[in-house]
Amino acid sequence: RWHIELQPWASPTPSLNYEALRFLKYISTSQISCEHMNLSSLRGYSETAKKPWSICLDERFSLIHRIRSKQCRLYSLGLGSDDNQFEIGMANSGCEVHRFDPSIKSAHIHEGRHLWYHRLSIDWRDPNPAIAAHKLHSNTKKLGTILNEFGHQKIDVLKADVESAEWKILENLILEDVVEQIGQLVFEVHIHWPGFEVSGNDSTVVRYWYSLLRELELKDFRLFHTYKDLSKPQMFLKKEAFNASSCYTLSWVNTRWK
Repeated sequence: RWHIELQPWASPTPSLNYEALRFLKYISTSQISCEHMNLSSLRGYSETAKKPWSICLDERFSLIHRIRSKQCRLYSLGLGSDDNQFEIGMANSGCEVHRFDPSIKSAHIHEGRHLWYHRLSIDWRDPNPAIAAHKLHSNTKKLGTILNEFGHQKIDVLKADVESAEWKILENLILEDVVEQIGQLVFEVHIHWPGFEVSGNDSTVVRYWYSLLRELELKDFRLFHTYKDLSKPQMFLKKEAFNASSCYTLSWVNTRWK
């Protein structure tokens, strides 16, 4: 597929008000309950993370069992963030943790037994070969490409804090069926502007955001936690409207992964 399937408009004629209310209600409503979302129950984790990166550790899903058997894998996509307590906590609990950040000084850093840092940026397209040929190595790749290069079939948790690139990255993961190789998604989403390379007027943009998240639902992902960041500007597409924060952290579990 080249494009995701857009959901019908929220109202008979396109309306930012209706699109925004539908979208905000959707991201604020849990689709499945999760009793255990706190990493502090895991050995070696200290509760000092600046944001709640919630994962579902209920017995009915695979993650807690993969952690116990030291078989879990976390991919963390970031842009120069110094808040890596979640990654360190997961590594201390025995998970294989790969953090991708283009601001890292060396190409690859191995820290401790289970934590790797890679100077790579995850994008929604691979670099143009004609442009990449001018560089010795390109440090921008699609997630599917990296999975193939690393020889990884599955990611238990994909955490992303990519400053508005999340919408196009999520679209790429859906279109290329990479999302089916992921057990849980924890994404920071930014709604104060459309995001990189997302075009259209405001109501069209919100319909696209909503349609992307509905695609996740069609692939058996269920939203189990929403964190509304009140420390960020309260903006929705550059307007102080809808009682919205510019930033939410959303957590989904792939219910196919039992």
